[in-house]
Amino acid sequence: MLKVGVLTSGGDCQGLNAAIRGLGKALLCTFGSDITIYGIEDGYRGLIEGNYHRMVPHDFSGIINLGGTILGTSRQPFKQMRSMAGGTDKVKNMKDNYNKMGLDCLVVLGGNGTHKTANLLSQKGLSVITLPKTIDNDIWGTDITFGFQSAVDVAANVLDCIHTTATSHGRIFIVEVMGHKVGWLTLHAGLAGSADAILLPEIPYKVDNIVKMINHRSKEGKRFSILAVAEGALSQEEAQMSKKELKAKRAAEPYPSVSYRLAHDLEQATGHEIRVTVPGHIQRGGNPCPYDRVLSTRFGVAAAQLIKQKKYGYMVAMRNNVIVPVPLCEVAGKLKTVPPDCNVIQTARDIGISFGD
Repeated sequence: MLKVGVLTSGGDCQGLNAAIRGLGKALLCTFGSDITIYGIEDGYRGLIEGNYHRMVPHDFSGIINLGGTILGTSRQPFKQMRSMAGGTDKVKNMKDNYNKMGLDCLVVLGGNGTHKTANLLSQKGLSVITLPKTIDNDIWGTDITFGFQSAVDVAANVLDCIHTTATSHGRIFIVEVMGHKVGWLTLHAGLAGSADAILLPEIPYKVDNIVKMINHRSKEGKRFSILAVAEGALSQEEAQMSKKELKAKRAAEPYPSVSYRLAHDLEQATGHEIRVTVPGHIQRGGNPCPYDRVLSTRFGVAAAQLIKQKKYGYMVAMRNNVIVPVPLCEVAGKLKTVPPDCNVIQTARDIGISFGD
């Protein structure tokens, strides 16, 4: 009897249930009654505390279009994984519960921090396979993660809606898009949503350059401008600071986020009325788009195939539109940032979009 555990860890996103469904259905079709699947509740916390349940075929039905995760999730920072909590050795507990379930493989759906912990468990002798999920699309080793395209759709729709009110009132709007360290989501949503400026963590901006863009549009008779701003966008001044200095600077400011500070600076420089819209967690919620439903299903089925081959210690990835396994040790701890000279950036520049640099 083959036994497989599955958990979802970190922030939720669209496509998690579709991936669970793809994995479960493929395992059941492949192994039939010779497999037991355990759903581990609330991510690594469930594995630490021993909270899990046996899943049945019905659990994998009717969930391909369902947002969130039927297993629940939690954040368990990697830097705290090796520490003791209330006398609990978290890594030891995870190994003990893995063995208690008699697992042949643990399938983990998660982002960057999740993959670092998965690699740690793999190094400790557990058979682990991972699937890359995050709206940020920042996991190294895969061209795309599930959840990303759905979040792009949401953020682009926000920009579409802002266009009508911006046009009506002749205002400047800033739409703050999720992405602390990486700007893939802001870049794609900004391009799809016809933003006039896109500000990313990877390309530090200068307020004067954005002012020039706004003034140029005004001279051309365009009554409004729309900026797509990643929540982790940095000014050129901030980009030269240490993490400690930047943290202190932000803490001393009266603004809740970079977008509000930028709105203040632009109002002072242009005299225009500025409005800020922060869609926030809306970008992670709701049903997955059809693309993510297909991608998640393909990833889940690929994980089942790796289990059949007893090929453990890998992340399922998409490279050049082909599903491939990538060694976990090559993925863990690496971040896939936006190259400032990438084709999508150049495409945006070629149609006049400003990056504030």
